[in-house]
Amino acid sequence: MPQGKIVKALSGFYYVKEDENGRFVQCRGRGVFRKNKITPLVGDEVVFQAENDTEGYILEVLERKNELVRPPISNVDQAILVFSAVEPDFSTTLLDRFLVLIEANDIEPMIVISKIDLISSEEVRQEVESFAKDYEKAGYTVLLTSTLDTSGVDKLMPYLEEKISVIAGQSGVGKSSLLNMLRPELSLKTDDISSHLGRGKHTTRHVELIPFGSGFVADTPGFSSLDFTDIEAEELTYCFPEMRKLSADCKFRGCTHVSEPKCAVKLAVEDEEIAQYRYDHYLSFLEEIKDRKPRY
Repeated sequence: MPQGKIVKALSGFYYVKEDENGRFVQCRGRGVFRKNKITPLVGDEVVFQAENDTEGYILEVLERKNELVRPPISNVDQAILVFSAVEPDFSTTLLDRFLVLIEANDIEPMIVISKIDLISSEEVRQEVESFAKDYEKAGYTVLLTSTLDTSGVDKLMPYLEEKISVIAGQSGVGKSSLLNMLRPELSLKTDDISSHLGRGKHTTRHVELIPFGSGFVADTPGFSSLDFTDIEAEELTYCFPEMRKLSADCKFRGCTHVSEPKCAVKLAVEDEEIAQYRYDHYLSFLEEIKDRKPRY
């Protein structure tokens, strides 16, 4: 039986790119998926049966290495988190929420700060550049991009090869614009910032994998939930790479880096090796998880 990858899901149809010859086959899922409560996702590697050159049925979903619920996508290699320098303003709190959710799903994150050219204040420019250095120090790849030229965007291309990448981040930061700069022929729909809401209007309605060289980029409606529903308190440290790295040096095993003595993480914060706001966000997220209602 032929195998392939689901590159688009829309109105009950799954569009599969066959591994062997690259043809696209429009498939439906067999009833067995509903019976076993398995929903095929964009990104899934599947076994399918083609009734002709363009139509068929998915017979089996192969094992996933990861999956996201909102947006519904699987087998993601990296998440490109796009946050604007201005319009809307750069938010470390929101970025750290995204980073924790991505890290918790064993997906490699990278950060793209867009609209650098729209910064009108030198003070804001220095602040954004300082944030970029903090995240690089924490272990993340950070790229700065402009709406005027493709120099920063061109640096992104090598990171897309042979990977499934999902683009996520603030609304209105230019995710579709970024894809259009990478592939102008896509002509993806973009909308301005909503003056009433102060945020961008959602322009993407379904999940689709767009080929970029030897890789794929997922154009998605974005994350509809940023809650830490599936993250336990003891797991949170491992979602902050700079803390994960130092945890072994803490005196107590399972240190939460809150009130324990001889904590390597707290010492690194005091020595400004870890950004204070990153640690503050960690404490805030930890309380949020602890205050979460237990699931039954």
